[in-house]
Amino acid sequence: MKFGVSTFLTDQGIAPAALGRAIEERPLDSLFIAEHTHIPVSRRTPYPGGGDLPEIYYRTLDPFVALSAAAAVTRRILLGTGVALVGQRDPIITAKEVASLDRVSDGRAVFGVGIGWNREEMENHGTDPRTRGRLVDERLRAIQELWTTEKAEFHGEFVDFDPVYSWPKPVQRPHPPLYVGGGEGAFRRVAALGDAWLAISVPPEELGPQIERLRGLAGRDVPVTVYGVAKDPGVIERYQELDVERLLFFLPTKPEAETLADLDRFVGVMERVT
Repeated sequence: MKFGVSTFLTDQGIAPAALGRAIEERPLDSLFIAEHTHIPVSRRTPYPGGGDLPEIYYRTLDPFVALSAAAAVTRRILLGTGVALVGQRDPIITAKEVASLDRVSDGRAVFGVGIGWNREEMENHGTDPRTRGRLVDERLRAIQELWTTEKAEFHGEFVDFDPVYSWPKPVQRPHPPLYVGGGEGAFRRVAALGDAWLAISVPPEELGPQIERLRGLAGRDVPVTVYGVAKDPGVIERYQELDVERLLFFLPTKPEAETLADLDRFVGVMERVT
C-alpha cells in the first residue's frame, strides 16, 4: 500500500514548491490538493463537516498553478487534484491545464474530480446544482476526447463543439488517470469513466462492502485511494487488509516548520505499519 498527502494549499501556509520538496524527501508517493474558486459570503449550503466553514476553503491556490510549482522541484511524486470541481470548469481549458501539468511533470499528473457540494459556489459559475452530475459526466467525456483525439469533437446536452485541435496531449497514455471522488452515488461515474475511486474518509468497516459493490458494478478491480485518513496504525492496518492502493493523510494548512513536523509524524506512523 502507498501513502500520500492531501491538503489545502493557501496563501497562509507552506508554499507549493517547499511542500513538494518535503514530500519527495520522505517515503510518500503523492500530493493531492483541494480546489475552491471562491466561497460566497451569503451561503445557504451547510458545510458537510458541520459548524462554520474553515477559512482554508476560500483561500485555496489554483490547483494547476500550485502543482506546476511542485512539479518543477520534484521528479518522483504524483501530483493530483483532490478534487477538481469539474462542474465549475470549462472543459476545453481544463483539458489543456491537466495535459500541461502532465507535460511539465513528465507524466505524473492525476486528475481527481468531484461534483462539488456548495450550491451557491457552483451557481456563480452558471451551473444548476440539480443537473451537475450529468454536466460533470459530459465534461469528463469531452476532456477525454480532447486528450486522445487529433480533431476532437463533442456534441451533448451541456457541451458542444465542432472538430478542434487541442494541444498539448498528455504524456500518459491514453491520458492521466481519472480518480473519481464521492460516495456510492459516484459509483456509476467511476465505473463508466474512472480509473480509480477516491473515497472520502470512509472508515474501513464501511469501505470493504462499498468496494465489493463498486467492483461488482464496474466488473473490474477498481483501485481505491482513501482521502483524509487518520494517523492511527490500527485503522491503517485494517485498510491494508482491504487491499486499498493508497492512503492520503490529511495535512493541515500550516507554516513550513509546522508542516515538516506533521510530515515526519506521518512517516512515523507509516514505519509502524510497514
